Amino acid sequence: MKSQIYVFVALAGMFSMSSCSDFLDQTNTYQASEETFFDTNEAVSQATAPLYNYVWNSFNGKFYYSVGDGRSNNLTARWSDYIYPYTNFTENSLSPGLEDAWGAFYSVVAQSNNVINNLRSKCGPAVTEEAKIQGIAEARFMRGLAYWYIGSVWGKAIIYTDTKAQINSPVAYAHRMTDVMEFAIRDLEYAAANLSKTQANPGRVTCYSAAGILSRVYLSMAGLTTDGQYDGSNIATDFNRGSRNPYYLELARKAALRCIEGPYSLLPNYGDLFAVQTWNNNSESVFQLQWLTGSTDAVGWGGTNAISAFFSWSTMVGETNWGNATYASYDIVRTYDPTDRIRRHATIATVGEFYPQLNSKNGGYTYNVTESGYDNKCNVVKHVIGKIDDNGQSYQQSSGVNTYMMRLAEVYLNLAESILANNSSTSDETALRYFNLVRSRAGMATKKAITYNDIHYERRIELAYEGQYWYDLLRRSYYQQQEVVNYLNSQERNAGYEWDESEPCQYAKTSDGTGVSTARESHLTLPLSDVDLARNPRLTEAPIAYEFGEREIDEATLFN
Repeated sequence: MKSQIYVFVALAGMFSMSSCSDFLDQTNTYQASEETFFDTNEAVSQATAPLYNYVWNSFNGKFYYSVGDGRSNNLTARWSDYIYPYTNFTENSLSPGLEDAWGAFYSVVAQSNNVINNLRSKCGPAVTEEAKIQGIAEARFMRGLAYWYIGSVWGKAIIYTDTKAQINSPVAYAHRMTDVMEFAIRDLEYAAANLSKTQANPGRVTCYSAAGILSRVYLSMAGLTTDGQYDGSNIATDFNRGSRNPYYLELARKAALRCIEGPYSLLPNYGDLFAVQTWNNNSESVFQLQWLTGSTDAVGWGGTNAISAFFSWSTMVGETNWGNATYASYDIVRTYDPTDRIRRHATIATVGEFYPQLNSKNGGYTYNVTESGYDNKCNVVKHVIGKIDDNGQSYQQSSGVNTYMMRLAEVYLNLAESILANNSSTSDETALRYFNLVRSRAGMATKKAITYNDIHYERRIELAYEGQYWYDLLRRSYYQQQEVVNYLNSQERNAGYEWDESEPCQYAKTSDGTGVSTARESHLTLPLSDVDLARNPRLTEAPIAYEFGEREIDEATLFN
């Protein structure tokens, strides 16, 4: 644990940054001292800047999609040891990625704690109260989101608010999952109540960003509790009860509507979400990690987005091409509705699909035509943006595009899910309106009533390879556990397939998957790495309750 708490001491300006995002394009001119750094509003803004990139780096590089999409079987990657153990349910405490992800999330927590505590105690007289509260709220937004991830992935977390004290006492008990979710909720509620309504610079989170993330976390809490506001005594113990806590479903509805009141709008064309020119900080982005543009030699490691390197399948489509053997699972290929052509084209490359943005200097790229031998797979195209000759910004392991952490389309689907609540279907006007906006943008027929299965399909296809699907399944497992386990075992994991126009999905299964273990309830959480268990043996013991103080934010403050 101790080595995983990376202490940045909140001197964010010590990083020299350059980026198309204004708030990252800064060089520190202040004395690098905790006692004197926070002397202006600009210094406060600099202190929170690394919360948008550096501290998330080890999560973003692989874990974002290896668990979000590999575990949930959107991906097949039989030779990538940072993906296939999670797809195959064969991971153990030595599996690659576990220590990196645990460390990344606690880097977010540690840096956020430092920002919060330093802003509370070390601000100079020139720092306004507004800037101080804004900085604290940004840090609490990030900390709350990190704890939601930790609780979701491992089912427990060490909650702490003083990084220096925690380093001096690294052997600590973990806290219960419901307490972790409650802590995340309180952080995010503070952010929703205190962040500004407008961005001081492109990419900064706002009160509407926090409301959007809250809609997701409330849906998690709805499955983990029985009724009413969480008080430690209403923890759900029957994971097959088939219903969720109406109190948090209603809060999820209100939070989603609050986010929708913000400045966001769906991009008219789904594919524009993943085009270089319209990717970063577009109108649909509720929150993106903000990565630097430029070569790693120029901007350094830790601030760049390397995801495209892991999905680019050829020297024609990427500066680094490690993705030839990482491709769409047969299960997701067969799941696409035959009329869902717009999203399929922008998400997975299928035989004969033309991409003018790739290999553009030679007239574009047609999958399995420009290069042959791709008729037995569908590579992921969503993160593949071409080479520097195509777009002027793609360097090796540095794409220059941001990572989507939440889009407005997800908020629309969160709203529909919260309104569906514990019913088998709904024809509620608001739920249908926003649900159908997502479908219409994709060229899909609108629906007059929606069920959980309808929402499930939309979430999987709309957000494929954006690191979300596993968490959707986890949320369902909190109250329909056996259904989810059965579903995981029904997926065609690692199945082989090839182009076959006679099939509805245009691909036919050619072989069963191999190396896949039977999914069980225990696979709904991941193990901790051996490294962290050795440093903190109390992580193996039963998690304990966290002692909360009085609530800071009430419902009226949030939603009125």
